[in-house]
Amino acid sequence: MSDTAHKQTLAAQAMGFVDAESKAIVPPLHTATTFIRDPDNQYRSGRVYGRADNPTYDHAEAVLAALEDGAEALVFASGMAAATAAFQTLAPGDHVVAPKVMYWALRNWLTGFARQWGLAVDLVDTDRLDELRAAMRPGKTRLVWIETPANPTWVVTDIAAAAEIAHAAGARLAVDSTVATPVLTRPLALGADLVMHSATKYLNGHSDVVAGALVTRAKDEYWARVRTLRAQLGGILGPFEAWLLLRGMRTLYPRVDAAARAAMAIAAHLEKHPRIERVLYPGLASDPGHAVARRQMQGGFGGMLSIRVRGGEGAAVGAAARVKVWKRATSLGGVESLLEHRASVEGAGSPAPPDLLRLSAGLEHVGDLVADLEQALGGR
Repeated sequence: MSDTAHKQTLAAQAMGFVDAESKAIVPPLHTATTFIRDPDNQYRSGRVYGRADNPTYDHAEAVLAALEDGAEALVFASGMAAATAAFQTLAPGDHVVAPKVMYWALRNWLTGFARQWGLAVDLVDTDRLDELRAAMRPGKTRLVWIETPANPTWVVTDIAAAAEIAHAAGARLAVDSTVATPVLTRPLALGADLVMHSATKYLNGHSDVVAGALVTRAKDEYWARVRTLRAQLGGILGPFEAWLLLRGMRTLYPRVDAAARAAMAIAAHLEKHPRIERVLYPGLASDPGHAVARRQMQGGFGGMLSIRVRGGEGAAVGAAARVKVWKRATSLGGVESLLEHRASVEGAGSPAPPDLLRLSAGLEHVGDLVADLEQALGGR
Protein backbone atom coordinates (compact mmCIF):
# COMPACT_ATOMS: atom_id res chain seq x y z
CA MET A 1 0.00 0.00 0.00
CA SER A 2 1.20 3.52 -0.79
CA ASP A 3 3.06 5.39 1.93
CA THR A 4 0.80 8.36 1.20
CA ALA A 5 -2.46 6.49 1.80
CA HIS A 6 -4.81 8.10 4.33
CA LYS A 7 -4.95 6.35 7.67
CA GLN A 8 -8.63 5.58 7.12
CA THR A 9 -7.57 3.60 4.06
CA LEU A 10 -4.85 1.80 6.03
CA ALA A 11 -7.42 0.81 8.64
CA ALA A 12 -10.14 -0.25 6.19
CA GLN A 13 -7.78 -2.48 4.20
CA ALA A 14 -5.73 -3.73 7.18
CA MET A 15 -2.71 -2.05 5.55
CA GLY A 16 -3.57 -3.46 2.12
CA PHE A 17 -3.51 -7.10 3.17
CA VAL A 18 -3.77 -9.75 0.47
CA ASP A 19 -2.82 -13.33 1.34
CA ALA A 20 0.10 -14.33 -0.87
CA GLU A 21 -1.08 -17.91 -1.35
CA SER A 22 -4.88 -17.77 -1.39
CA LYS A 23 -5.27 -14.12 -2.50
CA ALA A 24 -7.83 -13.66 0.30
CA ILE A 25 -8.34 -10.06 1.37
CA VAL A 26 -9.40 -10.95 4.93
CA PRO A 27 -6.45 -11.65 7.26
CA PRO A 28 -6.36 -15.23 8.57
CA LEU A 29 -6.60 -16.44 12.16
CA HIS A 30 -3.49 -18.24 13.43
CA THR A 31 -4.20 -20.40 16.48
CA ALA A 32 -0.79 -22.10 16.72
CA THR A 33 0.96 -21.88 20.08
CA THR A 34 4.32 -23.21 18.88
CA PHE A 35 6.47 -22.82 15.78
CA ILE A 36 8.93 -25.05 13.96
CA ARG A 37 12.58 -25.05 14.96
CA ASP A 38 15.37 -25.27 12.38
CA PRO A 39 17.49 -28.47 12.17
CA ASP A 40 20.39 -26.66 13.84
CA ASN A 41 18.08 -25.63 16.74
CA GLN A 42 17.76 -22.01 15.58
CA TYR A 43 14.51 -20.08 15.16
CA ARG A 44 15.19 -18.11 11.99
CA SER A 45 11.50 -17.39 11.53
CA GLY A 46 11.64 -15.29 14.68
CA ARG A 47 8.76 -17.20 16.26
CA VAL A 48 9.12 -19.62 19.13
CA TYR A 49 6.04 -19.76 21.35
CA GLY A 50 2.60 -18.18 21.41
CA ARG A 51 3.11 -16.35 24.69
CA ALA A 52 5.74 -14.14 23.05
CA ASP A 53 4.14 -13.53 19.68
CA ASN A 54 1.61 -14.76 17.14
CA PRO A 55 1.05 -13.68 13.52
CA THR A 56 -2.55 -12.68 14.26
CA TYR A 57 -1.71 -10.14 16.90
CA ASP A 58 1.36 -9.04 14.97
CA HIS A 59 -1.03 -7.81 12.28
CA ALA A 60 -3.30 -5.99 14.72
CA GLU A 61 -0.25 -4.36 16.31
CA ALA A 62 1.11 -3.23 12.95
CA VAL A 63 -2.19 -1.58 12.01
CA LEU A 64 -2.48 0.22 15.35
CA ALA A 65 1.14 1.41 15.24
CA ALA A 66 0.52 2.83 11.77
CA LEU A 67 -2.66 4.62 12.87
CA GLU A 68 -0.87 6.20 15.85
CA ASP A 69 2.35 7.00 13.93
CA GLY A 70 4.18 4.88 16.48
CA ALA A 71 7.36 2.84 16.25
CA GLU A 72 5.62 -0.29 17.53
CA ALA A 73 2.49 -1.50 19.32
CA LEU A 74 1.74 -4.35 21.70
CA VAL A 75 -1.70 -5.82 22.36
CA PHE A 76 -2.63 -7.15 25.79
CA ALA A 77 -5.33 -9.28 27.38
CA SER A 78 -7.19 -6.16 28.60
CA GLY A 79 -6.88 -2.42 28.94
CA MET A 80 -5.86 -2.91 32.56
CA ALA A 81 -3.13 -5.35 31.54
CA ALA A 82 -1.78 -2.77 29.09
CA ALA A 83 -2.01 0.16 31.50
CA THR A 84 -0.47 -1.60 34.48
CA ALA A 85 2.39 -2.88 32.31
CA ALA A 86 3.44 0.72 31.76
CA PHE A 87 3.87 1.10 35.52
CA GLN A 88 5.17 -2.38 36.30
CA THR A 89 8.31 -1.73 34.28
CA LEU A 90 9.27 0.88 36.90
CA ALA A 91 11.18 0.18 40.11
CA PRO A 92 9.95 0.45 43.71
CA GLY A 93 10.61 3.98 44.89
CA ASP A 94 9.99 5.57 41.49
CA HIS A 95 7.54 8.45 41.40
CA VAL A 96 4.54 8.65 39.06
CA VAL A 97 1.86 11.28 38.54
CA ALA A 98 -1.67 10.51 37.36
CA PRO A 99 -5.02 12.34 37.16
CA LYS A 100 -7.54 12.61 39.95
CA VAL A 101 -10.26 11.95 37.38
CA MET A 102 -9.46 8.89 35.29
CA TYR A 103 -10.59 5.36 34.55
CA TRP A 104 -11.75 4.14 37.97
CA ALA A 105 -10.18 0.67 37.93
CA LEU A 106 -6.73 2.04 37.11
CA ARG A 107 -7.10 4.77 39.73
CA ASN A 108 -7.87 2.09 42.33
CA TRP A 109 -4.88 0.02 41.22
CA LEU A 110 -2.54 3.00 41.47
CA THR A 111 -3.72 4.03 44.92
CA GLY A 112 -3.78 0.43 46.13
CA PHE A 113 -1.48 -2.19 44.67
CA ALA A 114 0.99 0.20 43.03
CA ARG A 115 1.61 2.04 46.29
CA GLN A 116 1.87 -1.23 48.20
CA TRP A 117 4.43 -2.40 45.65
CA GLY A 118 6.51 0.70 46.30
CA LEU A 119 5.62 3.28 43.67
CA ALA A 120 5.18 6.84 44.92
CA VAL A 121 1.88 7.94 43.38
CA ASP A 122 0.53 11.48 43.26
CA LEU A 123 -2.91 12.26 41.83
CA VAL A 124 -3.42 15.79 40.50
CA ASP A 125 -5.73 17.73 38.20
CA THR A 126 -3.61 17.30 35.09
CA ASP A 127 -5.64 19.88 33.15
CA ARG A 128 -4.27 22.46 35.58
CA LEU A 129 -0.75 22.76 34.26
CA ASP A 130 0.62 24.64 37.27
CA GLU A 131 -0.59 21.81 39.51
CA LEU A 132 0.95 19.23 37.20
CA ARG A 133 4.25 21.11 37.13
CA ALA A 134 4.30 21.41 40.92
CA ALA A 135 3.88 17.64 41.28
CA MET A 136 7.09 16.88 39.38
CA ARG A 137 10.10 15.56 41.27
CA PRO A 138 13.00 16.05 38.84
CA GLY A 139 15.19 12.97 38.70
CA LYS A 140 12.60 10.96 40.63
CA THR A 141 9.44 11.21 38.55
CA ARG A 142 9.58 8.47 35.92
CA LEU A 143 6.12 8.48 34.39
CA VAL A 144 3.35 11.02 33.97
CA TRP A 145 0.01 9.45 33.05
CA ILE A 146 -2.82 11.50 31.61
CA GLU A 147 -6.24 10.58 30.23
CA THR A 148 -7.88 12.92 27.76
CA PRO A 149 -10.80 13.30 27.52
CA ALA A 150 -10.99 11.82 31.03
CA ASN A 151 -13.71 9.40 32.09
CA PRO A 152 -16.41 10.26 33.23
CA THR A 153 -16.37 14.07 33.25
CA TRP A 154 -14.39 14.41 29.99
CA VAL A 155 -11.81 16.84 31.35
CA VAL A 156 -9.29 17.71 28.63
CA THR A 157 -5.54 17.85 29.31
CA ASP A 158 -3.16 19.69 26.99
CA ILE A 159 -0.97 16.84 25.71
CA ALA A 160 1.80 19.00 24.27
CA ALA A 161 2.09 21.06 27.45
CA ALA A 162 2.02 17.95 29.65
CA ALA A 163 4.77 16.40 27.53
CA GLU A 164 6.93 19.47 27.97
CA ILE A 165 6.43 19.38 31.74
CA ALA A 166 7.14 15.66 31.99
CA HIS A 167 10.25 15.79 29.82
CA ALA A 168 11.65 18.76 31.74
CA ALA A 169 11.55 16.58 34.87
CA GLY A 170 13.14 13.61 33.08
CA ALA A 171 9.87 11.65 32.93
CA ARG A 172 7.93 9.96 30.16
CA LEU A 173 4.42 10.99 29.23
CA ALA A 174 1.83 8.26 28.70
CA VAL A 175 -1.63 9.11 27.37
CA ASP A 176 -4.78 7.05 27.78
CA SER A 177 -6.38 7.90 24.44
CA THR A 178 -9.17 5.34 24.62
CA VAL A 179 -11.93 7.89 24.04
CA ALA A 180 -10.19 10.05 21.44
CA THR A 181 -8.75 7.14 19.42
CA PRO A 182 -6.19 7.82 16.67
CA VAL A 183 -9.09 9.05 14.53
CA LEU A 184 -9.35 12.25 16.57
CA THR A 185 -6.00 12.59 18.37
CA ARG A 186 -2.51 11.20 17.86
CA PRO A 187 -0.69 11.89 21.14
CA LEU A 188 2.75 10.79 19.92
CA ALA A 189 2.72 13.61 17.38
CA LEU A 190 2.05 16.02 20.25
CA GLY A 191 5.08 14.88 22.25
CA ALA A 192 3.81 11.87 24.21
CA ASP A 193 6.07 8.85 24.60
CA LEU A 194 3.41 6.19 25.06
CA VAL A 195 -0.26 5.75 24.15
CA MET A 196 -2.62 3.33 25.86
CA HIS A 197 -5.96 2.07 24.60
CA SER A 198 -8.59 -0.02 26.24
CA ALA A 199 -9.11 -1.75 22.91
CA THR A 200 -12.30 -3.26 24.32
CA LYS A 201 -13.87 0.08 23.52
CA TYR A 202 -13.62 1.96 20.23
CA LEU A 203 -10.76 0.05 18.60
CA ASN A 204 -12.80 -3.15 18.61
CA GLY A 205 -16.13 -1.39 18.76
CA HIS A 206 -18.54 -4.33 18.93
CA SER A 207 -18.70 -5.12 22.67
CA ASP A 208 -17.41 -8.64 22.10
CA VAL A 209 -13.68 -8.46 22.92
CA VAL A 210 -11.71 -7.53 26.03
CA ALA A 211 -8.32 -6.19 24.93
CA GLY A 212 -5.74 -3.50 25.55
CA ALA A 213 -2.83 -1.95 23.68
CA LEU A 214 0.26 0.19 24.13
CA VAL A 215 1.94 2.15 21.34
CA THR A 216 5.44 3.59 21.72
CA ARG A 217 7.17 6.50 20.05
CA ALA A 218 10.56 4.74 20.24
CA LYS A 219 11.76 1.15 20.54
CA ASP A 220 14.03 1.88 23.48
CA GLU A 221 15.10 0.08 26.64
CA TYR A 222 11.87 0.97 28.44
CA TRP A 223 9.83 -0.53 25.60
CA ALA A 224 11.96 -3.67 25.63
CA ARG A 225 11.05 -4.10 29.30
CA VAL A 226 7.36 -3.70 28.48
CA ARG A 227 7.61 -6.40 25.81
CA THR A 228 9.45 -8.75 28.17
CA LEU A 229 6.94 -8.06 30.93
CA ARG A 230 4.02 -8.98 28.69
CA ALA A 231 5.60 -12.31 27.79
CA GLN A 232 6.75 -13.17 31.31
CA LEU A 233 3.52 -12.22 33.10
CA GLY A 234 1.39 -13.75 30.37
CA GLY A 235 -0.92 -10.80 29.77
CA ILE A 236 -1.26 -11.68 26.10
CA LEU A 237 -4.27 -11.40 23.86
CA GLY A 238 -5.62 -14.65 22.43
CA PRO A 239 -5.39 -15.15 18.66
CA PHE A 240 -9.17 -15.12 18.16
CA GLU A 241 -9.53 -11.92 20.18
CA ALA A 242 -6.69 -10.35 18.18
CA TRP A 243 -8.43 -11.35 14.96
CA LEU A 244 -11.68 -9.76 16.16
CA LEU A 245 -9.78 -6.63 17.19
CA LEU A 246 -8.22 -6.36 13.74
CA ARG A 247 -11.66 -6.77 12.20
CA GLY A 248 -12.98 -4.01 14.45
CA MET A 249 -10.21 -1.57 13.58
CA ARG A 250 -11.12 -1.84 9.90
CA THR A 251 -14.34 0.10 10.61
CA LEU A 252 -12.83 2.40 13.25
CA TYR A 253 -12.98 5.62 11.24
CA PRO A 254 -16.65 5.59 10.19
CA ARG A 255 -17.72 4.34 13.64
CA VAL A 256 -15.87 7.06 15.55
CA ASP A 257 -17.04 9.72 13.11
CA ALA A 258 -20.68 8.68 13.48
CA ALA A 259 -20.45 8.43 17.29
CA ALA A 260 -18.81 11.85 17.56
CA ARG A 261 -21.46 13.47 15.38
CA ALA A 262 -24.22 11.86 17.42
CA ALA A 263 -22.66 12.92 20.72
CA MET A 264 -22.32 16.50 19.49
CA ALA A 265 -25.98 16.59 18.43
CA ILE A 266 -27.14 15.10 21.74
CA ALA A 267 -24.98 17.48 23.79
CA ALA A 268 -26.25 20.52 21.88
CA HIS A 269 -29.87 19.38 22.29
CA LEU A 270 -29.57 18.79 26.02
CA GLU A 271 -27.44 21.81 26.92
CA LYS A 272 -30.49 24.00 27.58
CA HIS A 273 -32.82 21.21 28.69
CA PRO A 274 -34.82 22.25 31.79
CA ARG A 275 -34.13 18.94 33.55
CA ILE A 276 -30.39 19.01 32.91
CA GLU A 277 -28.08 20.86 35.30
CA ARG A 278 -25.08 20.59 33.01
CA VAL A 279 -23.83 18.74 29.94
CA LEU A 280 -20.20 17.63 30.09
CA TYR A 281 -18.80 17.42 26.56
CA PRO A 282 -15.63 19.05 25.19
CA GLY A 283 -17.33 19.78 21.88
CA LEU A 284 -19.52 22.44 23.49
CA ALA A 285 -18.15 25.98 23.37
CA SER A 286 -19.22 26.35 27.01
CA ASP A 287 -17.00 23.45 28.14
CA PRO A 288 -13.86 24.55 30.05
CA GLY A 289 -11.69 22.25 27.94
CA HIS A 290 -13.13 23.27 24.58
CA ALA A 291 -10.23 25.46 23.44
CA VAL A 292 -7.63 22.77 24.15
CA ALA A 293 -9.87 20.10 22.62
CA ARG A 294 -10.23 22.12 19.42
CA ARG A 295 -6.46 22.37 19.20
CA GLN A 296 -5.60 18.71 19.72
CA MET A 297 -8.69 16.84 18.50
CA GLN A 298 -9.22 16.78 14.75
CA GLY A 299 -12.52 15.81 13.15
CA GLY A 300 -14.70 15.74 16.23
CA PHE A 301 -14.75 15.56 20.01
CA GLY A 302 -15.56 11.91 20.61
CA GLY A 303 -18.65 9.85 21.26
CA MET A 304 -18.71 10.21 25.06
CA LEU A 305 -20.64 12.76 27.10
CA SER A 306 -22.15 12.98 30.56
CA ILE A 307 -25.21 14.77 31.87
CA ARG A 308 -25.93 16.02 35.36
CA VAL A 309 -29.63 15.66 36.07
CA ARG A 310 -31.55 18.26 38.07
CA GLY A 311 -32.95 16.74 41.25
CA GLY A 312 -29.84 14.84 42.29
CA GLU A 313 -29.10 11.15 42.42
CA GLY A 314 -32.72 10.03 42.62
CA ALA A 315 -33.65 11.91 39.48
CA ALA A 316 -30.60 10.59 37.62
CA VAL A 317 -31.23 6.97 38.60
CA GLY A 318 -34.91 7.37 37.76
CA ALA A 319 -34.12 8.69 34.29
CA ALA A 320 -31.73 5.79 33.70
CA ALA A 321 -34.47 3.34 34.66
CA ARG A 322 -36.82 4.73 32.01
CA VAL A 323 -34.63 4.52 28.90
CA LYS A 324 -35.80 2.16 26.16
CA VAL A 325 -33.37 2.66 23.27
CA TRP A 326 -30.25 3.37 25.31
CA LYS A 327 -28.93 0.28 27.10
CA ARG A 328 -28.21 0.45 30.84
CA ALA A 329 -24.77 -1.13 30.79
CA THR A 330 -21.16 -0.35 31.56
CA SER A 331 -18.33 0.09 29.04
CA LEU A 332 -18.32 2.37 26.02
CA GLY A 333 -17.37 2.69 22.38
CA GLY A 334 -19.63 -0.01 20.94
CA VAL A 335 -22.15 0.20 18.13
CA GLU A 336 -24.99 0.31 20.66
CA SER A 337 -25.64 3.39 22.82
CA LEU A 338 -24.98 2.84 26.52
CA LEU A 339 -26.04 4.81 29.58
CA GLU A 340 -24.78 4.35 33.12
CA HIS A 341 -25.01 5.91 36.58
CA ARG A 342 -21.28 5.99 37.32
CA ALA A 343 -21.27 6.89 41.03
CA SER A 344 -23.15 3.71 41.94
CA VAL A 345 -20.65 1.65 39.93
CA GLU A 346 -17.54 3.26 41.38
CA GLY A 347 -18.70 3.45 44.97
CA ALA A 348 -17.11 5.35 47.84
CA GLY A 349 -14.50 7.89 46.83
CA SER A 350 -15.75 8.20 43.26
CA PRO A 351 -15.13 11.61 41.65
CA ALA A 352 -18.34 11.08 39.65
CA PRO A 353 -21.11 13.34 41.01
CA PRO A 354 -24.18 11.38 42.19
CA ASP A 355 -26.40 13.17 39.66
CA LEU A 356 -24.20 12.17 36.69
CA LEU A 357 -25.19 9.80 33.90
CA ARG A 358 -22.48 8.73 31.46
CA LEU A 359 -23.56 8.34 27.84
CA SER A 360 -21.76 6.45 25.08
CA ALA A 361 -23.33 7.38 21.75
CA GLY A 362 -23.58 4.47 19.34
CA LEU A 363 -24.68 4.07 15.74
CA GLU A 364 -28.45 4.26 16.13
CA HIS A 365 -30.38 7.12 14.51
CA VAL A 366 -29.67 10.21 16.59
CA GLY A 367 -33.35 11.16 16.53
CA ASP A 368 -34.24 7.94 18.33
CA LEU A 369 -31.53 8.54 20.92
CA VAL A 370 -32.67 12.10 21.62
CA ALA A 371 -36.34 11.10 21.80
CA ASP A 372 -35.53 8.34 24.26
CA LEU A 373 -33.62 10.73 26.51
CA GLU A 374 -36.49 13.21 26.33
CA GLN A 375 -39.03 10.67 27.52
CA ALA A 376 -36.66 9.30 30.18
CA LEU A 377 -36.07 12.77 31.56
CA GLY A 378 -39.81 13.39 31.57
CA GLY A 379 -39.60 16.16 29.03
CA ARG A 380 -42.54 14.83 27.07
